[in-house]
Amino acid sequence: MALNKKIVIPLVILIAVSSAAVGWLYQKGWFKDDGGGHSRLEHKVQLWTCSMHPFIIKDKPGTCPVCGMELIKKLDGTPGDGGAQTPEQKQQADMIGHVSLSPTQRVMANVATLAAKSGTLNKEINAVGIVQFDQSRQAKVTAWIAGRIDHLNVDTVGALVSKDKPVAEVYSPDLVATQQEYLLAVKSREQLKNSSIPSIAQNGEGLVASSRQRLLLFGVKESQIAELEKSRKANIRLPIYTPISGIVIEKMVQQGQYVNVGDVLFNVADLSRVWVEIDVFENEVPFVRVGQQVEIHSAIEHGAAFTGRISFIYPFHDPKTHTVKARVEMANRNFQLKPDMFVNAIIRVPLVKGIILPTTAVIDTGKRQVVWIETAPGMFEPRDVQVGERVEDKVQILSGIKTGDKVAVSGGYLIDSESQLRGGGGHESMPGMKMDEPKGTKPAAPEKKGTLKMDDMKM
Repeated sequence: MALNKKIVIPLVILIAVSSAAVGWLYQKGWFKDDGGGHSRLEHKVQLWTCSMHPFIIKDKPGTCPVCGMELIKKLDGTPGDGGAQTPEQKQQADMIGHVSLSPTQRVMANVATLAAKSGTLNKEINAVGIVQFDQSRQAKVTAWIAGRIDHLNVDTVGALVSKDKPVAEVYSPDLVATQQEYLLAVKSREQLKNSSIPSIAQNGEGLVASSRQRLLLFGVKESQIAELEKSRKANIRLPIYTPISGIVIEKMVQQGQYVNVGDVLFNVADLSRVWVEIDVFENEVPFVRVGQQVEIHSAIEHGAAFTGRISFIYPFHDPKTHTVKARVEMANRNFQLKPDMFVNAIIRVPLVKGIILPTTAVIDTGKRQVVWIETAPGMFEPRDVQVGERVEDKVQILSGIKTGDKVAVSGGYLIDSESQLRGGGGHESMPGMKMDEPKGTKPAAPEKKGTLKMDDMKM
């Protein structure tokens, strides 16, 4: 009986203390429902999970055995339970759809980012062309009087000539006779100018003017006539001058040759400026305008770049090549561009302004266009964008991102695939990238990696 008292009395005391403790905890609200079907005692056990792999659940912080990310606190509340979402719940929900890549994974996936910035999307038109003489800078040296070429100052094609220096000298009996007539007219004018009869004085002026006009028609310059009047001696040879300074591109006369009026002696071209006639394909003609700048590259000049502007677009179309010719006028420094030389021409046409990205940055799902933004080192977030004009490897972004966002310009498809494999896909997969599973079937369990243990998963 004494043994029973030793057991019963401490037991009664323990029950009494326990009852008092439970009553105190009940008064403090530890056993009240928090609205989600859980009491405060149940929340005392904190669990940890991975934002990328929700099936990983541990009872202490650490890293995910699958991706190596830091574990976050597991929260039982969800946005759809009708209750307010806590900041931690919101952060966990927002992380779904993000993809985290370790430095090693980033290198293996060849992921490169580029800061989005505003620019101009240019359409580049490539054409081929041929260098031509500037037709407004060509001239022919002709004989203004019949005679014999007594002396040639230019003997070869390619010689540089100046309009201030004679290129040849011609002997002509008609020229000598006309000079003598002019000298006689000048002498008569001096004799008759003092006549008291006005008509006689005017007749002397008329004779001088008539002889002077004949000399001008023979190609004699005003300075030569003045020199003739001063020296009072006829010149046997008449110097022949070129109308422009330039390079002799054709020579048709020899020394001692007799020529008639109008015979061509030389062809001269000024090569300080040239034309480049380029062939523009008919589908690109609407983008070509007079005044546009053109960049010319010559293979002979080791890719040296020249610039000119379109001065004329020919009003006809070549049915054989389906091209339209455009004329580019440009300076020819040091005569580097030679006539009949083939060149490459580039015309850059500004189309639109805005955020410009490489086309490799945009993933087209068929319904939506998505880019991946690096929100933190190694953390990528999908963004829906609206695209505009596309020109070759560039695309205009109308909305969805802003200037300064770090966009994945390569490796985006691998990031998207990783997102789909991790179950956080925030958009549709690319056609053919992932097969849709029949309704009612459960997704396959994730593959084991590294030190992943089945005890870590709570389905």
